[in-house]
Amino acid sequence: MDCSFYGKEELSRLGLKSFGEKVLISKKVSLYSPQKISIGSYVRIDDFCILSGEINIDSFVHIAAYCVLYGRNGIILEDYISLSAKTIIYSASDDFSGEYLFGPTIPEEFTNVIGGKVLLKKYSMIGAGSIVFPNLIIGEGTAVGALSLVNKSLEPWGIYGGIPAKFIKNRSKSLLEKKVLLREKLKLK
Repeated sequence: MDCSFYGKEELSRLGLKSFGEKVLISKKVSLYSPQKISIGSYVRIDDFCILSGEINIDSFVHIAAYCVLYGRNGIILEDYISLSAKTIIYSASDDFSGEYLFGPTIPEEFTNVIGGKVLLKKYSMIGAGSIVFPNLIIGEGTAVGALSLVNKSLEPWGIYGGIPAKFIKNRSKSLLEKKVLLREKLKLK
């Protein structure tokens, strides 16, 4: 095993809510509130990622280097998800209206943090440098191009891109056949 990733014994000492088999987490990842983070099997989280808050990562997920998941209101990554480098997912945001103060050093009664859970459905992928805003669902099989801003829910099996992300075209479902072959190879149900 590559020594830049935590071994199974080391993973058990991180204080995660739960984790499955074949989990690779870089020793250069920052975990805040690890007791709120669940990780399935066949998951890899690369260098310099930050995971904070309530986060549920299912199986066969890759989170590339420099990704940030702010899970104050919850983030769910279902099976077969890929987050390319420098993706940021927010489940909460400060109020930018000027009516409130902002930031973690200000007592709650002077702020207005808004947001909601972010759900990435199975087989979705987010391109490098993209930002996902709070309170939305990225539909099953959806691909988001690099440097996109996702500020609303996206329909299943589409390819989206831009600022804000807009529908470009339908996405092939051929990868579903590959999933079956993978599960057969790994002798999984």
